[in-house]
Amino acid sequence: MDSTTAIASERMPLVAYFSMEYAFVQYLKTYSGGLGFLAGSHMRSAYALQQPMVAVGILWKYGYYDQVHKADQTMDVLFMEKHYSFLQPTNLRFQIQINQSPVWVTAYYLPPTAFGTVPTYFLSTDLPENDYLAQTVCHRLYDPNPETRIASSILLGIGGAKLLEQLQFKPDVYHMNESHPLPLAFYLLRQLGSLEAVRERLVFTTHTPEEAGNPRSDCRLLDRMGFFDNLPLEDVQRITGMYDESFNWALGALRMAGRANAVSKRHQEVSQQMWQGAPDVCPIIAITNAQNHQFWGDPVLDTAAAAQDDATLLSRKRASKQVLFELVANQTGDLYDPTVFTIVWARRFAGYKRADLLLSDPARFDRLLTNPKYPVQIIWAGKPYPFDYASIGTFDRLVHVSKQYTNCSVLVGYELYLSKLLKQGADLWLNTPRLTREASGTSGMTAAMNGAINCSTNDGWIPELARSGENSFVLPEANLAWPAHQQDDFDAENLYTLLETVILPMYYEQPNQWLQRMKNSLHDILPYFDADRMAREYYEKLYSLPQPIHMAAAKPREIAVRVPSDAHI
Repeated sequence: MDSTTAIASERMPLVAYFSMEYAFVQYLKTYSGGLGFLAGSHMRSAYALQQPMVAVGILWKYGYYDQVHKADQTMDVLFMEKHYSFLQPTNLRFQIQINQSPVWVTAYYLPPTAFGTVPTYFLSTDLPENDYLAQTVCHRLYDPNPETRIASSILLGIGGAKLLEQLQFKPDVYHMNESHPLPLAFYLLRQLGSLEAVRERLVFTTHTPEEAGNPRSDCRLLDRMGFFDNLPLEDVQRITGMYDESFNWALGALRMAGRANAVSKRHQEVSQQMWQGAPDVCPIIAITNAQNHQFWGDPVLDTAAAAQDDATLLSRKRASKQVLFELVANQTGDLYDPTVFTIVWARRFAGYKRADLLLSDPARFDRLLTNPKYPVQIIWAGKPYPFDYASIGTFDRLVHVSKQYTNCSVLVGYELYLSKLLKQGADLWLNTPRLTREASGTSGMTAAMNGAINCSTNDGWIPELARSGENSFVLPEANLAWPAHQQDDFDAENLYTLLETVILPMYYEQPNQWLQRMKNSLHDILPYFDADRMAREYYEKLYSLPQPIHMAAAKPREIAVRVPSDAHI
């Protein structure tokens, strides 16, 4: 069956997709990092394939945060109010219960024609009917206050379900992108009357084995806040099988959903091992993450690679580097050379991702940066969680080190715009997570779409791409039984050796071989790591639960119900 036939099929279920983050465009600040980038690509591809979906999120008044420099170039955090004239108010008003108090909710509509995504609704409690505390529920993405984060999940899960009811949209499948919308499951349980009925309609994507992505909360706090939609706590404990004081959100999702997916084949293995001792967990399949090639890719590179037009490949890459280097100079005063080998490490700053792995041997780092035979330029960028002071400390340490050299720099503002520039300008995209800790790590996919070659530990999506030395460079695997510091030393030693003895000599002394590996990477990244494949797999593997199908009368791109301007419910 071709894609056109599949789109027209009346067997396709209606899907409601719930996510805390969406990265659609640079200036719609409803994302923090990879989870939002993934959701944005998924919603773009779902729209292109005309899949019958609607997306539900939260309109964050202050976004995640704006990353800026302090006077000494170290990192500072700025929360600035956002305004979006292109979002359409629905003028809906309805109530949810948070902490035993009524909270008014409205929603804003992003039409598909704005950015080529499925119809998307953004919830908000920033209304004059609410007191200030209720208004703050939608102020900051991942607010540091645990009660505010719980309230945000109630808004997304229960508020999102109630919004769809007001819109008279009746999904066949509810998709929780991570466990943040978990209150949705308890709302559905009250509406449908049985856990079996919930499992027929609810699916779940787990994106990380990290503790921060699998939160635990005091069950009595959740109960008081209304997380369980006022179900008796005894019933919640019986349904979820969690009787102690600590409630694990991810485990609750795995026990209430009918099916779940990990975001790479390796992550599926890790997830299954994580939960193998937990009974009544739903099946965990693998649907490897991908990114929307139409949004992220470079058609000039694609055309040149297909035509074996090496001159255009080289000139395009050099021009892209020069654009990036203008931004580097503007932020840091460092003037880079587009003929020099450029390494980029850019992603969310978190301890296990090891942004500072190259700094583990200062003498060797200095030798790398001062070698006249094989000159290099290194750029770091990425956003720590604004209250993760250890990761901010790592960022600031890199800033101080970069001041000692003219050929390494640390940038702020790692959002969609800078992410694209970095991938277009990188020769080598460096990825250094400790093994089994990176569920997917999709930044390397979009880097490959822009002519950067991946150099990575063998984690996340990398095993599904890598032909080491042919389309990427993969570090030997550390022994997972070793303590973390020993794994770090092993990986740093192998990374330095790989750079010094293989990568840099190839780039400077065997440019044809380097170019061939760039072309191999451009070829191998498609079509598997294009989000169109991923969007199809979600329908084929995750949404195909046994259920009654109620098709919308309208075409998929018209399924969002528009609300009259005077509506007030």
